[in-house]
Amino acid sequence: MKKKLEEIRVSKLIPQLGLNLAKYSGSQLIERVGKDIIENLVASILCGGNVRSLTEGLTQRRISLSNASLLIAYLKAAKNIPDFSENLTEIISHELLTAKLSAEQKKFLQWFIGLTGKSIQNVLRSDQEQLKAYLSDLNTSLQNSIKQSKEEFGDLTGSITIAKDNYLISWPAILQLFIAIGAQTLAIRGSEKSIYGKLFEKLILGSVLTLLGFEMIDPSISKKSKLVFWLTQREDKRESDATLLIKPGTGVRFDIGFIGPGNTEISLDKVSRFEREMEYGRQLHYMSTIILVDRIGENSRIMDLAKMINGSIVQMSMTFWVKEICEILNKTTGFKHPILKMDKEKSIEYIKENIRKIDFNNFV
Repeated sequence: MKKKLEEIRVSKLIPQLGLNLAKYSGSQLIERVGKDIIENLVASILCGGNVRSLTEGLTQRRISLSNASLLIAYLKAAKNIPDFSENLTEIISHELLTAKLSAEQKKFLQWFIGLTGKSIQNVLRSDQEQLKAYLSDLNTSLQNSIKQSKEEFGDLTGSITIAKDNYLISWPAILQLFIAIGAQTLAIRGSEKSIYGKLFEKLILGSVLTLLGFEMIDPSISKKSKLVFWLTQREDKRESDATLLIKPGTGVRFDIGFIGPGNTEISLDKVSRFEREMEYGRQLHYMSTIILVDRIGENSRIMDLAKMINGSIVQMSMTFWVKEICEILNKTTGFKHPILKMDKEKSIEYIKENIRKIDFNNFV
């Protein structure tokens, strides 16, 4: 079997579509999904839309196409590799440990044996001996499931035809596929949550501040300190998702999180993250704070706590929250913008019209 294993490469049977979907960055997402779709999503969020529900369609599309790619890879392996179903864990683990694989190929092979990146860290703790024990338990669990499925439902035999090629299916094949698809779906949902969270935080903050007439700069290069902003500034004590300078000596820090009313403890933490002063360009700037959250629960104290630190909390679930930010800036810093004189409906039209002039790639 060892000699055969050296010749077997399941990774070579994974469709390119599956590899493309296995892993990508925020900037690649914009490229693959298309600027128009991302543009519409951002515009909807700026008008009160829920980022989670708006991106669910993209997540479902990625999952379904990845599942299809995994199915094809499994069927091809079962057809071309002798006794693949019987020796799946040995074949896959051998390739994972010995072959030179891309990150995308490695993810796919891990899914075949029911593993995600998180489960490798948490369940196996990246230990090879624990991997052996895990695979032994997986084989035992599969054998028990196959036996019980046959007893409960009878024998399963059949074939699938894809592009005129026939592939045999059975209880072992189906149950192995279910384990792989379950791991893949779990991994992709976790990945999507992280990607969309980080990506849309930047897109939303960058878009809002650009729409309000501020220029994005690199603070390590530019010395401008009037009507400018930058994203994700890390300092010794605090971190802000965006920093805005209205004029020399006056600025605003922004913190954003897609946090619902069920996560009040996180929201409460956000109101005390930032100090009231920041040094930039050899000058001390007095900073206020605006915290963007999805929704605030009833009877929450965070509005009062925010006022105590010279801060404001804005709910992105409200339809006209962009105009509210402009009003806060006007009240706290004297900032002027045409949107202040627009009624609420006109402010929505302004957002939808001007969002199309923004280059999202600048923010990622």
